[in-house]
Amino acid sequence: MGAQSLTVACGALALCLALATAANPGFVVRITQAGLDYAHQHAITVLEKELAQLKLPDISGDFRIWHVGKVQYEISRLSLSSFHLPYSRISLVPGVGLQVSISNAFAELDGNWRVKMHFIRDHGSFDLRVENVYIKIHLKLGSNTSGKPTIDTSACSTRISNVRVHFSGKFGWLYNLFHRAIESRFRKILESKVCESVAKSVRSELQPYAQTLPVTAKIDAMAGIDYSLVAPPTVTAQSLDVDLKGEFFSLAHRSAVPFPPLVLALPPDHDRMVYFGASSYFFNTASFAYHAAGALVFEITNSVIPKGVEFHLNTSTFSAFVPQLENMYPHMEMKVRLSAPSAPFLNIGPDGLSLKPVVDIQTYAILPNSTLAPLFLLSLTGNVSAVIDVKSGHIVGSLKVGRLKLSLKRSDVGTFQVRMLQSIMNVLASNILLPRLNAWPRVLCFPERLAQGFPLPLPDRIQLSNILVGFHQNLLLLGADVQYHPQGRR
Repeated sequence: MGAQSLTVACGALALCLALATAANPGFVVRITQAGLDYAHQHAITVLEKELAQLKLPDISGDFRIWHVGKVQYEISRLSLSSFHLPYSRISLVPGVGLQVSISNAFAELDGNWRVKMHFIRDHGSFDLRVENVYIKIHLKLGSNTSGKPTIDTSACSTRISNVRVHFSGKFGWLYNLFHRAIESRFRKILESKVCESVAKSVRSELQPYAQTLPVTAKIDAMAGIDYSLVAPPTVTAQSLDVDLKGEFFSLAHRSAVPFPPLVLALPPDHDRMVYFGASSYFFNTASFAYHAAGALVFEITNSVIPKGVEFHLNTSTFSAFVPQLENMYPHMEMKVRLSAPSAPFLNIGPDGLSLKPVVDIQTYAILPNSTLAPLFLLSLTGNVSAVIDVKSGHIVGSLKVGRLKLSLKRSDVGTFQVRMLQSIMNVLASNILLPRLNAWPRVLCFPERLAQGFPLPLPDRIQLSNILVGFHQNLLLLGADVQYHPQGRR
């Protein structure tokens, strides 16, 4: 292979690798500045508690005083009584991560001192106040090999402008003579310990909490949702975007989805703390997974017809439209089996969610020995729309069926006028089929019963409020404010 051919081959390989690793998400979570501010409030409360528990080492040394001589000292049992962070903010740093800036922080602590000078020994206590503490923290966001989010401290700096120490005791005046040296040592120790505490708090509190974001969500015994990150979080000047795979899959056997996700672009909305963007791909993978599992099958017999509906599923009812049934299968109950020959695909546009499913309707007569005799096979097409909402962290919805159209695919009882069955199918659809669809766990594109919904990717102890539901091309956009509950679980 020549040098030029080798170059072309390497370039093609690099392009393929780039395309393979740059998969479009099926689901996007956007955290706005308002959402970050809310999370920051709770994080600062945790950090205050961590800093108030700082363990400071004992300090010892010696110094000389004019006309007095060498003085040896020891400072021990340093105990922080408080550490306050009254002013702080969190900022988005595009392409880098997050920055937390803390200003005018202050702390108070006390301890014991001991002194030795010639043959004189004494001890006492002291109070120390640290003022005008400035802390700057840089947080790096990423993802691990399992697709979970990661967060770590990439940089931290602490600057203490003022340290004041007051010693009490018989020779307290002696310590007050060299307070600058003591305060300098306190300053260096505290500056180091503060950043150590910040890094520890991020590792022990923030990172484990970020890991509670579910990578997979089990829907039922048949399917789950893959919410793993397809790339590290993206930070812009306005928001933090987290791209998720957003793909339903079979729990028994996961197979590749035969269609790719389209580019998913969220509109620049920032009125809520968090936004969830679900693409058509997200919903259609549910349809694909359940269809492949053979779950898009629905059977109707007299036993499922609600009481109060003046309709009986038997050959006597149908013989008014298919006369030959009266002679071939007189006064027999019937079974209707509905199945989707292919996975129904959902479309999302500015007007909402809609789909045009194709359903095969196979009818049977139930013979006296309980075996089934096939009667005729119909094809049903129609317009179906979905009403979407969010409840308890789940996307919920209900279906509305529009105009239905029937056609005959096969008949085992001879010819008949299919259009005459339209009224019966309208009764089945509005009074039997639709209510069952909205409560059935495995129909169309909704994996759990529609009234219960399926879970959004939320970390622990989060509840949503002030829900907004919007529709765009290829995008269902959900906006919400967030409430964090430290003591409970969502």
